[in-house]
Amino acid sequence: MHRGVAAQTDKHTENNNMSIFDKYDIIPYLTPYKYSKPIIAPSGEPGCFDRVAVDNARIFRHGGRIYMMYIGYDGSGYETALAVSDDMLHWEKLGVILGKNPESGWEAGGRAVSCVMADVDMWGERELYRIPAVSAIPGDPGGNFAIWYHAYPGIGYEAGAAANTIAISHGALDSWECCAVPLFSKGAEGDWDGAGLYSCWVIDREKYYPDSPHRWIMYYNGKNSASWPWNEQVGIAWSDDLVNWERDPRSPVLRVSESGWDSAFSCGQHVLYDSRRGIWVMYYMGFDGRHAGNGIALSEDGISWEKYPEPLIFPGGEGSPDETHAHKPCILYHNGVLYHIFCAVRPTRTPEEKALYGREYRYLTLAASHPVWE
Repeated sequence: MHRGVAAQTDKHTENNNMSIFDKYDIIPYLTPYKYSKPIIAPSGEPGCFDRVAVDNARIFRHGGRIYMMYIGYDGSGYETALAVSDDMLHWEKLGVILGKNPESGWEAGGRAVSCVMADVDMWGERELYRIPAVSAIPGDPGGNFAIWYHAYPGIGYEAGAAANTIAISHGALDSWECCAVPLFSKGAEGDWDGAGLYSCWVIDREKYYPDSPHRWIMYYNGKNSASWPWNEQVGIAWSDDLVNWERDPRSPVLRVSESGWDSAFSCGQHVLYDSRRGIWVMYYMGFDGRHAGNGIALSEDGISWEKYPEPLIFPGGEGSPDETHAHKPCILYHNGVLYHIFCAVRPTRTPEEKALYGREYRYLTLAASHPVWE
C-alpha cells in the first residue's frame, strides 16, 4: 500500500531564509551566446506538416547520435517529427513520427511531443531508456522506449483543452504505437489546471530516491481559463504504473510571479538533475502577456522550487531574429558545451513571408555556453 502524495517524506529543501541561489550560483546553467540562425525552420511548402511553423524541441541521444523530436504546424493542427544531428548546429529532417488522428475525438487537432523518456542527468548522455509494460496499451510486453505527447481536440492553433498520453516504440525511432486514450487530463473546473493542459515531463523518481512512495513523477503545464487572460503554471502528479496518476495537492509548484517577465505564464518545464551538485534544475518559459523568454528554477528535492528572478534568455528587441519570443527551453550538454535550444518568434517582414507563414515566423534555434560556431 502506498502513502498518499501529501504524506511523502522525500528530502525537502531546508526551510530557512537562505535563498537556494545563495548556495548555488547559476553560472553553470548560463548560455549567453545566441546562434541567431534557424537550426530547424518551417518548410513553407503547401501540404507539408511544418508549412507554417516548428516548435517545442526535445533532444536526446541514441546509437551514438543526437536526435530531436519537434512539432510542426500546418495551419490546422500539429504533428511530431524527428531530426538528427552530430554537432547540434546542422540537422537532417527525418519526417513525421506522430501524425494527426482526425477520427479521434480528443486528438483530432494533432499530436505534439511533450517528453522523451531519457536519462535526465544534465551532464550525462541523455540516452533513451526502456520502461515497464503500459497496461493501457493492449499487448505491451514492456521493455520499450516511450514518449509523452499532448493532443488537442479541435482544429487550429492549440484548439481546445489538451490532454496527455504515452506512445511506445520497440526500438525504431520512426515507429510509435500511441495509447488510444488520454492518461492525464485537465483538472476540475475552477482549479488552476481546470481549463486544459499543455506539455508534461515524466521522470523515474525511484532512480534518485529509492524510498520514494511512488516511482514516477510528472511535471505538467496547466491553465486556469479557456479565454484570455489566463495563467499557465506547473504542477506535479504521481504514479506507480504510468497509467494511473494522482495530483499532488501542493501544486502548482512553479507559480506565476506577481509582476514582471513571468507574471502570466511560468510553464514549459524542462527538468534535469545536476549530478555534480545533487540538485534539480528546471528551465521554464515565462510570459508577461507580450513577450516570452526562458528562466530557471532550482530545487533540492524536485518538489519545492525557487525561481531565479531574471530570465536567462529573452527576446532580442525590435528587428532581432527573436523579436517577439525566445521561449520553450530544451537543454543538452555536448562536447563540453551547454546548448539551450529554444523556439524563436518574430513578425513576418515581407509580403512573401506573410503569405507563407502568416503574422509570425516561428523556428527553432539555440544559445550556448560558448560561441562554438565562430
